[in-house]
Order: sequence, then C-alpha cells, then structure tokens
Amino acid sequence: MPSVRRDWTVADVHALPDDGQRYEVIDGELFVTPAPSFRHQDAAATLYAILREYLKRESVGYAFIAPADVIFSNKRGVQPDIFVTPLVAGRRPEHFDDVKRLLLAAEILSPSSARADRVAKRTLYRDERVPAYWIVDLDARAVERSTPDEPRPEILIDRLDWWPEGASEPLIIDLSSYFGSVLGD
Repeated sequence: MPSVRRDWTVADVHALPDDGQRYEVIDGELFVTPAPSFRHQDAAATLYAILREYLKRESVGYAFIAPADVIFSNKRGVQPDIFVTPLVAGRRPEHFDDVKRLLLAAEILSPSSARADRVAKRTLYRDERVPAYWIVDLDARAVERSTPDEPRPEILIDRLDWWPEGASEPLIIDLSSYFGSVLGD
C-alpha cells in the first residue's frame, strides 16, 4: 500500500491541539516529541542560566528557553530547548516575530528526539547559517558542537567555548561541572 506523505506547514502545526506534545516542522516534515523529562528540563534550565549570566556581561544577545517558536519559513518552524537571538536595536526582542536569526541553538538529547536533533535540525541550522548548534548528550556526558561550515560535529567532553560575534570574551563552560550538577554527582 503506498504511503501518502503530507507536506506540513507552520500554520498546520499551529492548528494542532495543545496536548503537551512538541510539534515542529522541518522542510515540510512533522516532528512530534513528548513532553520532556525532569532530567531534560533540569539540563536545559541549567544551561539557560549559564547563558543568561554570560549575556548579562556580554550584551550581544538574549537567551530563551522552550517552548518558543523559531520560524525560519513556512516549512521550517522549530522549538529549540535553548536559543540565543541577537539584540534588536540594542534590546531583547519583544516578539518572536522579531527573531530573524539565531546566534546559538541548543538541544538536550532524548531518545525521542535523537533523529530530529542529530539529522534534521543539524541540517536546518547549517542551512540557516546559525553560527553554533549544540546537542547536549547527558548519557555520554558530551556536547556535539556544529557550525555552518563544518560537515561533522565536534565532540566535546571537557569544556565548551562559545565566542559570539561582538563579545569581548568567550563563554567557557566546564562540562564536568555542568554534567555533575545536572546529573547529581
């Protein structure tokens, strides 16, 4: 029996019920993931807090945490776990419609999101020229860092550096401390 593939749009996704699932569309394909686990949310909140503190010192962007729609086009709408937008006229964006590009997108890996995070989203963020994309793998205690110009991710286990355009100094995250905090070591 032939399968019929529906070509999803951001408008289609917005019409779906608010049922606790996360709905995203990448190049017309619908991705559905269940509500995140406690550990996932703790990892996201901890990373968000680190980014927010850094961005208070380095006024180059503003950090957000999911759920929040980032819409690149009618066929590309995602909800990164954590993302950083550039400032708009020197201030944080007031509306998500003001977000035209990202400085950073980060996902906390879970079994239900691995394919989307490692394949579809990595491709999307490369295509959209997002300067940094991080996949935080709690089980491996590693971060996969991708950039638009490098086809393979870099696997980091000791430290994660991020130096966004316009910043006077980099953010340096000690990954052993981060994973220890999140995983309760």
